[in-house]
Amino acid sequence: MNLYERYLKGETKEVHDDIGKLGSYAFDESHRKEVEKVMEETFERVSFNLKTIYKELVNIGYLFKTDIEFDFEKPLHSPLKNTESLIERLDLAVKDFGFVPLSLKYFYRIVGGVNFVWDFETNEEFMWDMADPIQVSSLDSIVEEVTTEYWKEDIQQYVDDEYFGCAFLDLSADDLHKDNVGGGQPYAIEITREPSVDARFMNEPHETSFINYLRICFENCGFPGIARIDTNNDYKAFFDKVKPQLKKI
Repeated sequence: MNLYERYLKGETKEVHDDIGKLGSYAFDESHRKEVEKVMEETFERVSFNLKTIYKELVNIGYLFKTDIEFDFEKPLHSPLKNTESLIERLDLAVKDFGFVPLSLKYFYRIVGGVNFVWDFETNEEFMWDMADPIQVSSLDSIVEEVTTEYWKEDIQQYVDDEYFGCAFLDLSADDLHKDNVGGGQPYAIEITREPSVDARFMNEPHETSFINYLRICFENCGFPGIARIDTNNDYKAFFDKVKPQLKKI
């Protein structure tokens, strides 16, 4: 069986692991079409899962932001009409540092954007404490950030830094910011020095890749911090209803 057939048979993690082992060879003509089919299927499932979680959160009265001005504030939005031109602008903006991982491009092409953060400005009584709801900023906001006058100068400091050592794109607030109790570095995806299918999802507690971060999110119904032992979150009924509906990625 080829990669795509294996993925459909249920070897989702194993297939992505094997694609990762290909490195830049994943973009060779002998692998590219198969990898793209897997990526398309993966992010169709991501989109399905997020829509499913969103619907069930609405049903239980979860408090999303309602006074929305920008795309990145929306709980869930479809791909923007100008997605491909925005991706081209993003590629151009980061080319001095490397490449935008294919995984992020497919997220924006097929999913769009997600922000399941509780609206603490309306109600500070969180349904679940420190649950770290999934958030991936909208493509237009990312492009706006990287095309500002000082972005290249600012990101170069991180490239030169011994701890970071690379450029990156900020995609999400950290868990503390999401609960309005302070916080640190945003969660970010690495800009890789060579073309890559996926990349590190930086500053996030699991220290994993972007696709595996999404996998962890779905294992926890969109809230990778919800089961922390230092919280008393009552989530079992929600999990029991939602988790069986979600697709493996």
